[in-house]
Amino acid sequence: MEEILVFFYAYKEAIFIIALSIFLGIEVISNVPAVLHTPLMSGANAISGVIIIGGIILVGHADASRINTELILGIFAVIFGTLNVVGGFVVTDRMLEMFKKKKK
Repeated sequence: MEEILVFFYAYKEAIFIIALSIFLGIEVISNVPAVLHTPLMSGANAISGVIIIGGIILVGHADASRINTELILGIFAVIFGTLNVVGGFVVTDRMLEMFKKKKK
Protein backbone atom coordinates (compact mmCIF):
# COMPACT_ATOMS: atom_id res chain seq x y z
CA MET A 1 0.00 0.00 0.00
CA GLU A 2 2.85 2.36 0.80
CA GLU A 3 4.36 1.84 -2.67
CA ILE A 4 1.08 2.94 -4.26
CA LEU A 5 1.00 6.11 -2.19
CA VAL A 6 4.62 6.87 -3.07
CA PHE A 7 3.80 6.33 -6.76
CA PHE A 8 0.80 8.68 -6.59
CA TYR A 9 2.84 11.30 -4.76
CA ALA A 10 5.71 11.08 -7.25
CA TYR A 11 3.44 11.34 -10.29
CA LYS A 12 0.65 13.51 -8.92
CA GLU A 13 0.96 16.11 -11.71
CA ALA A 14 0.73 13.50 -14.47
CA ILE A 15 -2.22 11.78 -12.78
CA PHE A 16 -3.98 15.15 -12.40
CA ILE A 17 -3.43 15.97 -16.10
CA ILE A 18 -4.75 12.56 -17.20
CA ALA A 19 -7.85 12.84 -14.99
CA LEU A 20 -8.52 16.38 -16.19
CA SER A 21 -8.06 15.28 -19.82
CA ILE A 22 -10.60 12.49 -19.36
CA PHE A 23 -13.25 14.83 -17.95
CA LEU A 24 -12.54 17.48 -20.58
CA GLY A 25 -12.71 14.90 -23.39
CA ILE A 26 -16.05 13.56 -22.17
CA GLU A 27 -17.46 17.08 -21.95
CA VAL A 28 -16.23 18.09 -25.41
CA ILE A 29 -17.35 14.91 -27.17
CA SER A 30 -20.79 14.89 -25.53
CA ASN A 31 -21.50 18.41 -26.88
CA VAL A 32 -20.47 17.77 -30.50
CA PRO A 33 -23.31 17.96 -33.04
CA ALA A 34 -24.00 14.86 -35.13
CA VAL A 35 -22.84 16.64 -38.32
CA LEU A 36 -19.27 16.85 -36.99
CA HIS A 37 -18.85 13.22 -35.95
CA THR A 38 -17.37 12.10 -39.29
CA PRO A 39 -14.62 14.78 -39.32
CA LEU A 40 -13.85 13.97 -35.68
CA MET A 41 -13.55 10.29 -36.59
CA SER A 42 -11.00 11.21 -39.24
CA GLY A 43 -9.01 13.17 -36.67
CA ALA A 44 -9.15 10.27 -34.24
CA ASN A 45 -7.85 7.97 -36.98
CA ALA A 46 -4.91 10.31 -37.56
CA ILE A 47 -4.08 10.33 -33.85
CA SER A 48 -4.32 6.53 -33.73
CA GLY A 49 -1.95 6.37 -36.69
CA VAL A 50 0.59 8.35 -34.67
CA ILE A 51 0.05 5.97 -31.74
CA ILE A 52 0.74 3.01 -34.04
CA ILE A 53 4.00 4.59 -35.20
CA GLY A 54 4.98 5.31 -31.59
CA GLY A 55 4.21 1.71 -30.63
CA ILE A 56 6.32 0.39 -33.48
CA ILE A 57 9.22 2.61 -32.40
CA LEU A 58 8.79 1.48 -28.78
CA VAL A 59 8.81 -2.20 -29.78
CA GLY A 60 11.84 -1.62 -31.99
CA HIS A 61 13.84 -0.11 -29.14
CA ALA A 62 12.69 -2.60 -26.48
CA ASP A 63 14.95 -5.41 -25.33
CA ALA A 64 13.44 -8.44 -27.10
CA SER A 65 15.51 -10.96 -25.16
CA ARG A 66 13.10 -10.70 -22.22
CA ILE A 67 9.55 -9.51 -21.66
CA ASN A 68 9.54 -6.00 -20.21
CA THR A 69 7.17 -3.06 -19.82
CA GLU A 70 8.31 -1.28 -22.98
CA LEU A 71 7.69 -4.35 -25.11
CA ILE A 72 4.23 -5.00 -23.65
CA LEU A 73 3.15 -1.35 -23.93
CA GLY A 74 4.45 -1.14 -27.50
CA ILE A 75 2.58 -4.28 -28.55
CA PHE A 76 -0.64 -3.05 -26.92
CA ALA A 77 -0.25 0.36 -28.60
CA VAL A 78 0.13 -1.27 -32.01
CA ILE A 79 -2.80 -3.65 -31.49
CA PHE A 80 -5.26 -1.14 -30.04
CA GLY A 81 -4.21 1.64 -32.41
CA THR A 82 -4.74 -0.67 -35.38
CA LEU A 83 -8.16 -1.74 -34.09
CA ASN A 84 -9.13 1.91 -33.65
CA VAL A 85 -7.98 2.91 -37.13
CA VAL A 86 -9.73 -0.02 -38.82
CA GLY A 87 -12.91 0.54 -36.82
CA GLY A 88 -12.83 4.25 -37.60
CA PHE A 89 -12.49 3.61 -41.32
CA VAL A 90 -15.37 1.11 -41.23
CA VAL A 91 -17.65 3.54 -39.39
CA THR A 92 -16.66 6.45 -41.64
CA ASP A 93 -17.29 4.34 -44.74
CA ARG A 94 -20.73 3.34 -43.48
CA MET A 95 -21.60 6.95 -42.72
CA LEU A 96 -20.46 8.10 -46.17
CA GLU A 97 -22.56 5.33 -47.78
CA MET A 98 -25.65 7.01 -46.31
CA PHE A 99 -25.00 10.12 -48.40
CA LYS A 100 -24.62 8.31 -51.74
CA LYS A 101 -27.55 8.27 -54.12
CA LYS A 102 -29.31 4.95 -54.35
CA LYS A 103 -29.54 3.25 -57.74
CA LYS A 104 -33.04 2.66 -59.05
